[in-house]
Amino acid sequence: QVQLRESGGGSVQFGGSLRLSCAAFGYDYSPNCMAWFRQGPGKGREGVAVINNDGSITYADSVKGRFTISRDNARNTLYVQMTRLKPEDTAMYSCAADYRWRQDCRISAEDYTYWGQGTQVTVSS
Repeated sequence: QVQLRESGGGSVQFGGSLRLSCAAFGYDYSPNCMAWFRQGPGKGREGVAVINNDGSITYADSVKGRFTISRDNARNTLYVQMTRLKPEDTAMYSCAADYRWRQDCRISAEDYTYWGQGTQVTVSS
């Protein structure tokens, strides 16, 4: 059974940076689509960024220019480097993965089979 484990969350001040990691366990092959989602206090789940197996990337408008998603297929690990963090970035960040082939990976929760438990990111002003 595939498991995803996030790490790297924490508390930072406005303008700070954090790097989140998500390791996939339980299957020898790398997922096709891997993505980050977040859910802030009192808000619905929001797609942040997605990267597919060949490196194609899509970002939500809210994080473009500040977040960088990447993956290491040899380690089955997904990353997101978050810079210039704002209080509105405060959320529980979860990674998601799916092994089914798709020509275009989307940051749409319905496309993902496997989810991590999440790691909290808190940005203070």
